[in-house]
Amino acid sequence: MRLPAESRSLWLATTPETSYPALAGDLEVDVAIVGGGLTGLVAAWLLTEAGARVAVLEQGRIASGETGNTTAHITELVDTRYHVIERDFGREGARLVARSNHDAIDWIERTYNVLGIDCGFERVPAYLYTERAGDLGFLRKEFAAAEHAGVPVEFVNEVPLPFPTAGAVRVARQAQFHPRGFLLPLAERTVARGGRIFELTHMTGVSDGEPCEVETRNGRVRARDVIVATNVPANNWAALITKLPAYRTYAIGAREGRPIPRGLYWDTDAPYHYTRTQPTAEGDVLIIGGEDHKTGTETETLQRFESLLDYAGSHFAVQQADYRWSGQIIEPVDGLPFIGLNTASEHVYVAAGYSGNGMTWATVAGQLTTDLVLGRSNPYGDLYKATRVKPLAAAKDFITENIDFPKYLVRDRTTSADVQGDNPALVPKGVGRVLGIGGVKYAVYRAEDGQLHSLSPICPHMHCDVAWNDAERSWDCPCHGSRFTPTGEVLNGPAVTNMAPLPLPERGPDGA
Repeated sequence: MRLPAESRSLWLATTPETSYPALAGDLEVDVAIVGGGLTGLVAAWLLTEAGARVAVLEQGRIASGETGNTTAHITELVDTRYHVIERDFGREGARLVARSNHDAIDWIERTYNVLGIDCGFERVPAYLYTERAGDLGFLRKEFAAAEHAGVPVEFVNEVPLPFPTAGAVRVARQAQFHPRGFLLPLAERTVARGGRIFELTHMTGVSDGEPCEVETRNGRVRARDVIVATNVPANNWAALITKLPAYRTYAIGAREGRPIPRGLYWDTDAPYHYTRTQPTAEGDVLIIGGEDHKTGTETETLQRFESLLDYAGSHFAVQQADYRWSGQIIEPVDGLPFIGLNTASEHVYVAAGYSGNGMTWATVAGQLTTDLVLGRSNPYGDLYKATRVKPLAAAKDFITENIDFPKYLVRDRTTSADVQGDNPALVPKGVGRVLGIGGVKYAVYRAEDGQLHSLSPICPHMHCDVAWNDAERSWDCPCHGSRFTPTGEVLNGPAVTNMAPLPLPERGPDGA
């Protein structure tokens, strides 16, 4: 069994590409939303419902960034465990987390029903399980805390998977859907009632004021309020970005010989795995994800997919792998997302740090930012406040995650640890390498047509050196998670500017 040659998610492969226009010149609206993923489109739908003039600005195509590379588990069984949330935010905080995610699931179901969207929404049970008896104590601790928080949990000894398990926390009435199957019709209906969507429109700056301004390469957008919903807040380069370390997570879609019951499944392994099935016209696709690591810290990332294949072969009757893809997970240092007014702002809002629960927390963020813009009360505003400081909850992770920045910055300026040769002629087609030539580093990519592209390897955000990601064919920064195409264009923030061109020195006849 081999991996597919192309990295492309099941969701992108089974829906048509969108073709909204790019911004062409200046524009004035009530609310500008930067980012056309789940958060941005939920907010756009709700704000147009309230009569606001809204423009969504998306640097690529809507619902094709991290929303298009999710595995779409919709659950109130959040990645930051409830016993940790209860410890750090109190029992009432844990109850609010559970209720906000519960409400998000209900909102998705209600919206898909009202609008008649065919997105395969299903209510399914969720299981946090273990294969090891030694982890049962951890699961019972989590069960008790989730029960305190109001999550409809039960402890079960068996899980409907085709291999032995020792026990699980089960949650009824969770959900799954096709995320683009939901969002593309939602976007169409938003436009039908006056909202505007601009694709291929890259934001380069945001300024607070009356009005606010969003700078793009295509023009300026003036708005009373701005919502930055870009997975990471590219308009907050220091105060918030240091609280949002970035991780890569991997998934494969495979044909399962023995169908497994509908459900969402997570194990307690390290690295952990998460599983569910998705119905398609050709039958069920088994989605298996996991193998997370910090962005930019590994170059041989194809091995992560190989590990998922090995896991699939040892645990399921997998016939073939039809899809593979990876996504960017943003882990908040205190365990909860940051949603609300940006630092030192009065009209600019941010939403980031959804961990592995993007479907529910993105929905919460779309609702919460809408309420804040409209001046309405929201029961979750204080809990998810973007400017909050929780020193006891965040201190250890803040130090651990941010030690990478000075470590990589010093290493990159004082050593050649990442240099992979000095001869551009040896860079294969479709591959990037950091080369050291004459004491200078170059990020060199050879396209499939043989053309060489040479760039400075220094990330334009805070100047660490990027590393090549062989699975996604991208340049990834290990410090704050910025990612770039092989030719240097921004894929993921916080960087908002492209990598700088750096021409290779000319070589003489002897190759020197």
